[in-house]
Formats: sequence, C-alpha cells, structure tokens
Amino acid sequence: MTTPALEAVLGDITTQRVDAIVNAANSSLLGGGGVDGAIHRAAGPGLVADCRQLRMTELPDGLPTGEAVATDAHRLPARWVIHTVGPNRHAGQSDPALLAACFRNSLTLASSLGARSIALPAVSAGIYGWDADEVAQVAVDAVRSTEAPGVELVRFVLFSARLLDAFKTALAPTAD
Repeated sequence: MTTPALEAVLGDITTQRVDAIVNAANSSLLGGGGVDGAIHRAAGPGLVADCRQLRMTELPDGLPTGEAVATDAHRLPARWVIHTVGPNRHAGQSDPALLAACFRNSLTLASSLGARSIALPAVSAGIYGWDADEVAQVAVDAVRSTEAPGVELVRFVLFSARLLDAFKTALAPTAD
C-alpha cells in the first residue's frame, strides 16, 4: 500500500487547489454554518442544486453520518466536493469509529473518482463538539490505514491555530 503525503495547514479550504475538497456537511446536504456554509457560498448555486438532486434521487432521507457522496465543485478551484456528515457529540454521537468513517469514506471516494489530491477539514471539531486532539488523531489514523490508490496528497486544512497544533501533533512521527 502506497501512503499519500500528509500535511496540515492553516487556511481556507475553499481556496485549496486540489482535486477534491471535503465538506463537513449536515445530513440535509443543503448548506449550513462553518465549513459547510463557506463551501456552499464559494461554490455558488450549482452546488445546492446538485445536492437537491441527490436528495430527490439517491438520498431522500439525507446523507447518513459517516458516509460520503460527491458532487461537482462548481466555482471552487477543485473538481469535486465530497460531502460527509460527522458525528454530533452534543447529540450523543461519540463513537470514534463513526468519525473515522467520515475520513475513510471520503478518501476512498476520492480515490474512486480519480483524485490525486484531497483537502480535508477537521470534521466534527466545530459546532459538533468533538475535541480537537481526538479529531486529529482519529483523522490521521483513519487516513493512514485507508487504501486509496492514486491519491498522492492528503492536506488537512484547519481554520484555527488550535486545530493546526492538534493535527501537527497527530502527524508527528512516534518513537517506537
């Protein structure tokens, strides 16, 4: 298994020049706050139209937590937006396996689409109440253990210095 290069940067995920950008979506797929709202605003009305189409066809009940689905990226500098719904700790969704599934399924989907590079946010670390250090460790472990042929770069794009520090710690080599 070839492991992609992993990096963590402080920045705006909507400006990343990668093949796929991951959206920390809500199950409706119709936009929200935080990363989700920023991606919808930057992508323009075509993104919500794509998401509405998914809701009318494949996902009438919304996107389940931990799953991932792709749309066109429209006005973003990427080719695809991969939407995933993170677990909401405030709603009792505290299983790290559910959080890991978001990263694993997003990476697997990116690979199946032919993406060579992907930008991921800290899914569930915002309004959904997960601890930054836990999200970082779960995300890094999930990405490192997921086979994603063709994906050469995984970039975690974080919106705060606290999250960046957590991801840099999780990415640091361990002394075994």
